[in-house]
Amino acid sequence: METLLDAIVSLFELILIPFDALRELENSSWFLANTVSWIAIAILVVAFVYWMKQLKEYDKDEDKTQTGHSFLG
Repeated sequence: METLLDAIVSLFELILIPFDALRELENSSWFLANTVSWIAIAILVVAFVYWMKQLKEYDKDEDKTQTGHSFLG
């Protein structure tokens, strides 16, 4: 069981190496270290705008009558 936990710890240490590098970079340049955050925010804003546009198009095509299905009368 202990070897499994050690393997998990090693895996997460390997995965988090880029974040350790960003933490060290923050001491020399705050703006450069936070570019990752700004890029992520920009991607999320673009994705949100695209999602809202797709929802608006879907809403335009949707049948909004009281009986949307033929079996309801």
